[in-house]
Amino acid sequence: MLAGLRQLAAAEYPAALTHIPEPPERLWMQGAWAPAGTKHLAVVGSRALSRYGKEACDMLIAGLEGYPISIVSGLALGADAAAHRAALRHGLHTIAIPGSGLGESVLYPRANVGLARSIIDAGGALLSEHEPDYKSHSFDFPSRNRIMVGIADAVLVIEAGDKSGTLITARLASEYNRDLLCVPHRIGDPHGFAAHIFIRLGAAHVTEPIHILEALGIAPRSGPDERAAARLEGAERKLYGTLAEPRSRDEVIRESGLAAGEAMTALVGLELKGLIREEFGAWRRI
Repeated sequence: MLAGLRQLAAAEYPAALTHIPEPPERLWMQGAWAPAGTKHLAVVGSRALSRYGKEACDMLIAGLEGYPISIVSGLALGADAAAHRAALRHGLHTIAIPGSGLGESVLYPRANVGLARSIIDAGGALLSEHEPDYKSHSFDFPSRNRIMVGIADAVLVIEAGDKSGTLITARLASEYNRDLLCVPHRIGDPHGFAAHIFIRLGAAHVTEPIHILEALGIAPRSGPDERAAARLEGAERKLYGTLAEPRSRDEVIRESGLAAGEAMTALVGLELKGLIREEFGAWRRI
C-alpha cells in the first residue's frame, strides 16, 4: 500500500465537491491538496492521444508554469498521463483520480504506477472514493469523472472521438456549472469530434495558455515568459534570437541561417509554446 494513504474527514473535502449531485460519501487520499487560493483545471481527452493532442497539451500546460493552478486528471493512459507529466515538468501541483482504489497492488492503470509515485514525490495528490484495495471496473470511470469535475474550476478537453468517455465529463461540466474549454482540431479530424461539437454549443475555444488563465480568473503576467524562452534549444533558440525585432518569414529564414524547412519547423514549435505569433505578415515575439 502507498505510504501516507488515509481516509479524509468530511471537513477536508473541497467545498465545491460537496455541492455536486451525489457527492462522494468517502474519500481516500495520499499526498496533499494544493495551497489555499489555487485554481483547479481538469484536463481530459482520448486515451489514444494523437501527436497533435500531446503537443497541444504540453504547450498549454507549459504556459501555466508559475501560476497558482493544480492540474486534475484521471491517471489514465493518453491525455490524462500527458497532463500529469506536463504539470510535473512545469512545477504545477497535480491531482490524479483513478477509477480504482489507491493501494499500489490495484492502482489502475498499472503502467502509470510510477507516474503516481512521481506525483506524490512532487507534492501532489492521489484521490479515490473507493476502498484502498478496490479493483476498478469499466463502470467506475464515469462516476470517477464527477469527482474530477466537482473539484475543478474549469474543464479542458484536449481531444475526443464520438464514442469517448470524455463526452460524459464535458456534459458534467455543463451540469455542474463549470467552464468548458476545448482545443480545436482540423476539419474532419475524428479526434476533434467532441471539441468541435462543444465549441458550437458555446464552450470556450482554447489555443493559448492565456485563454485558460482568463477562464480561471487569473491575471496573466506582463511581458514574455522568460523562463520558457530560456529553455529553448537548437533551431528554436537561434530563431527566437533572430526575432528580437519583428521579421517576415523570408527575413527570418535569411537572418537565422537555417534551412527553410528547419526554420518553419522552429517557427511552428515557438508558436505552439506561446512565444511568438504572426501578425500583419511578420513574426514577432509575444
